[in-house]
Amino acid sequence: MNWLRSFLDKIKPNFEKGGKLYFLHSTFEAFEVFFFVPNKVTEKGSHIRDYVDLKRLMTHVLIALAPIVLFGMFNVGLQHFRLQLGLDIDAWGQVVKEIGFWRIFWYGFLRVLPIIVVSYVSGLAVEFASAQIRHHQVNEGFLVTGMLIALIVPPTIPLWMLSVATIFAVIFGKEIFGGTGMNFLNPALLTRAFLFFAYPASMTGDAIWVASKGLDVISGPTPLALAAQNQFFQSPSLLTMSLGFIPGSIGETSKILIILAAIYLIFTGVANLRVMISALVGAAAMGIIFNLWGANEYMQIPFYYHFFIGGFLFGAIFMATDPVTSAQTPTGKIYYGLLIGIFCILIRVVNPAYPEGAMLAILLMNVFAPLIDHLVVQQNINRRKKRALLSQTIKS
Repeated sequence: MNWLRSFLDKIKPNFEKGGKLYFLHSTFEAFEVFFFVPNKVTEKGSHIRDYVDLKRLMTHVLIALAPIVLFGMFNVGLQHFRLQLGLDIDAWGQVVKEIGFWRIFWYGFLRVLPIIVVSYVSGLAVEFASAQIRHHQVNEGFLVTGMLIALIVPPTIPLWMLSVATIFAVIFGKEIFGGTGMNFLNPALLTRAFLFFAYPASMTGDAIWVASKGLDVISGPTPLALAAQNQFFQSPSLLTMSLGFIPGSIGETSKILIILAAIYLIFTGVANLRVMISALVGAAAMGIIFNLWGANEYMQIPFYYHFFIGGFLFGAIFMATDPVTSAQTPTGKIYYGLLIGIFCILIRVVNPAYPEGAMLAILLMNVFAPLIDHLVVQQNINRRKKRALLSQTIKS
């Protein structure tokens, strides 16, 4: 990379103040810090001198997402060939044996890669344009957001719809509030919400979860859809759902890889364990309540099955833990996660017309996160006032 460093150093004066291309300073700086550690150093005050900046944190998340992306590509191809062969969901081993691993992966790769590219190009175009208009640097936050957007949409999503939704989410959910670190809604989930409400036909139903061409009838209901239709007995085995060989959004199916990603993010200190655990506890508690109620078949689904169907687990690990849009206080994070888990299962079970509640639950809690923090801080202040008053009373 020495040649690249030398090249950037050579042309850098043109982008500095007084240079011919100074109006592109933000764009140049974005490319420079993408490949190299910024050469700016602190001049005074106490600082922790480390290379762990925003880019490095985003890199850890991308590393955690990499296996999920690769598996998502494989699963998209697997579901296509499974329907082509007319096999049951649990017959994924037979599909691999008859078609071959690389042919399956290549088909999925060709379907998923354009989605990732469109997500990044659309979002980064807005990011760079905003940086040029405001004359500030381009932050690396969209490196993760762009990938998350691609992983939470169906493999059949029209690319132009994805582009429109991504541009909308970045402008009205992020840049309009000041950019990275200033938004109160998760941009990736806002993209999905825009798609869901603006183009519901491309985000709901059984036909959207399997990317296939040349088949007369395409029907790939997800386990979550089967549960909402009181047909959970037709769902695949728990092993198949854990491994992820089921229809669904590109990145939500493999629960094992999502759990491994969570362990990595916790180990590296990127994600908050309080939010993850409390979200799982909230979902489990709500699931147990519905199990005890048991008014219909959906309520009778064992509570732990909610972790294996739909996108709740993916949302709890990658969306709910967003440090910008989640609660900031330690106690607030617990309440925040609990409410996400509770509302996710509540929306799933009470409203069968919209079986997936993770998106709405997290966005709802994004809105209430500042209020949660305010109440927690105010409670702490009141508690200290009572202690101080009690101490004064004892002394007197």
